[in-house]
Amino acid sequence: MMRLTKLSSALALGLFAVSTSSFGGVPTVDANAVRQPLPEQTDRLIVKYKDGSVAVQQRLGVAVQAHPVASDAISTRTQTLQQLAAPWGAQVKLVRQTGTGAHVFKLGRALSLSQLQDLATQIKANDANVEYVEPDRKMYPMATPTDPSYSVQWDLFETTGGIRAPAAWDRATGTGVVVAVIDTGYRPHVDLSGQFATASGSSTVAGYDFIADTAVSVDGNGRDADALDPGDYYAANECGSGVPGSSSSWHGTHVAGTIAAKANNGIGIAGIAYNAKILPVRALGKCGGYTSDIADGITWSSGGSVSGVPANANPAKVLNLSLGGSGACDTTTQTAINGARSRGSSVIVAAGNSAANAANFSPASCAGVVTVAATNRSGGRASYSNYGSIVALAAPGGDSGSGNGIYSTLNAGTTTPGADSYAYYSGTSMATPHVAAVAALMYSVKPTATPDQITAALKSSARAFPATCSQCGTGILNADAALTAILGSGGGGGTTVPETTASNDSRATAQSIASPATISGSLSSTDTNDYFAVSLPAGKTLTASLPNASGVDYDLYLYNASGTTLKSSTLSAGQTDSFTYSNTTSAAVTVYVRVLYYSGGANSYALTLGW
Repeated sequence: MMRLTKLSSALALGLFAVSTSSFGGVPTVDANAVRQPLPEQTDRLIVKYKDGSVAVQQRLGVAVQAHPVASDAISTRTQTLQQLAAPWGAQVKLVRQTGTGAHVFKLGRALSLSQLQDLATQIKANDANVEYVEPDRKMYPMATPTDPSYSVQWDLFETTGGIRAPAAWDRATGTGVVVAVIDTGYRPHVDLSGQFATASGSSTVAGYDFIADTAVSVDGNGRDADALDPGDYYAANECGSGVPGSSSSWHGTHVAGTIAAKANNGIGIAGIAYNAKILPVRALGKCGGYTSDIADGITWSSGGSVSGVPANANPAKVLNLSLGGSGACDTTTQTAINGARSRGSSVIVAAGNSAANAANFSPASCAGVVTVAATNRSGGRASYSNYGSIVALAAPGGDSGSGNGIYSTLNAGTTTPGADSYAYYSGTSMATPHVAAVAALMYSVKPTATPDQITAALKSSARAFPATCSQCGTGILNADAALTAILGSGGGGGTTVPETTASNDSRATAQSIASPATISGSLSSTDTNDYFAVSLPAGKTLTASLPNASGVDYDLYLYNASGTTLKSSTLSAGQTDSFTYSNTTSAAVTVYVRVLYYSGGANSYALTLGW
């Protein structure tokens, strides 16, 4: 069994750089109340006529001039639309023509999206010159926390290096999910009040202290039900000859804040899964922690039995291990991880902070875990981060420089506990809780998901690196796209299948996709279209996700058998296009997914389809 010493605690505790900052000095943001979701309806319709503009040709790179529909023709068409819309009590009036050549019509009353889809079907059937019809949907401000320090949490919202948390919060906040933080324990921080799992019928935090050696626990006793962090400071040479002294890190409290700090409470920061519950499991103390204690923490937190320890009434679906040491995965840890996964828990671990191959570190090299590398604010590999083929994906871990770390909950005590505080830390320890929190969001929308499905969805939905991050996995964590991916029954795509090259460039020759899959394909300026025919069962919802590499812009469309556009996503280069479409009928329908080249040169893509 291996004891982790403070000599290796730059890895064991995942800290690369620390710069504390008091809460009072942090810029604030406006505290606007979060709006409730509004009904999906609109009073406007967009109709694109084939002779109205040649925007589609423009997207294919053909230099042409738009030629608006003559006024008499559009007047006649407006009258036709009025006749078709009359049964819904609508009064159709032309509003304007868009820059892409489509026409916007006002209906005089709001209709639901399903009513508008029925109307669109009739409009298409009545006029062969209609290219597409779609609702002019209203968009609303996304859920943005009101916490005063949210503005410095670049890792959550910034376009370059962030994880797209605000878009995900419109769909999930982690309700009903328990996340175990196997770390140094916790401090009862004001921004974590009410965020810990509690014993049944009690307000007592339901965590556990697994440190058996009192020299490591420094709390005067061995294992007990008190997971409070008394501090892990040590004097020079106390953790090894030549090892300088260190103040207490309060590491577990920092990790817990990233995952589930209370949001919209007018205090401090917002956690990523701010309605999840934290289960604190203390396994690291002075000079690190023993593998055996950590392994027992893994077993117990996931609902397994540990001799002499009361049963865990709050088994965690997600285990966060922001810790590690050198050497390949040991049998003790691997066995504990296997047991946790068999009980349905995802195990998220730090890659390590040695700027080396993560295959030479544990638990980063264990089988079945999600190994997380760290990116900086620019979206490239953080200077300290481990890397390698075993890394699943990367997430913001921060780096040196003012404001470039990960800001989270802490304690001001340098040795023993002091006042609540906040600080910037950097490390793969800080990247790992980003992934653990998003896994909690995923479990909250799909409680039946398996650990393998969560892993596949996290990897397939990651977005392209905007800066160099060699051997950092499939990309940067993308919270919103991860939710889209897991909502397919295949957990983000089932098997991986190749595109049938050059034979699927139209609906008539579309490649048939019979089950959820991730499709590997490629496009270029001379091979601009790939079509995939999906037989969508009754009552199922199709989810499609198309990550674009940096500088690459491929778009995503969905059509019915008649060629009517049902959905589209045309975000700019480097972003993930996605949509969902529900079959509300009582029979299977065939729909056609189209990947369209816009710019970026010849590149491969991975299209995830699930239902």
